[in-house]
Amino acid sequence: MNIKKWSIDHTKGVLIALITPFIFLPIILYLFSYLQGYYFEQFWYKFINISSFQIKMLTLSIIPNLGWFYLFLNKEIYNISMGIIIGSLMFAPYIIFIKFF
Repeated sequence: MNIKKWSIDHTKGVLIALITPFIFLPIILYLFSYLQGYYFEQFWYKFINISSFQIKMLTLSIIPNLGWFYLFLNKEIYNISMGIIIGSLMFAPYIIFIKFF
């Protein structure tokens, strides 16, 4: 049985996956507010105070991680790709907690 050890590349992938949604979240909120004719502040207020809206926007902001995943997968840097998957899945407990509690 071949067990791979955790490497610095795995950590890089996790960090990329955790930082990317926080970069894209304001962009997505601005884009949706512009398309629907609202002010950005109104969408930000909804994001902070309404949990169902927060879940929707947060899951949309995780989608750009797929771009990173396929980029590193095509470059055959598999450890970073695996780290991106793990980092993306780290948002799941938070989303489940907000959804049901």
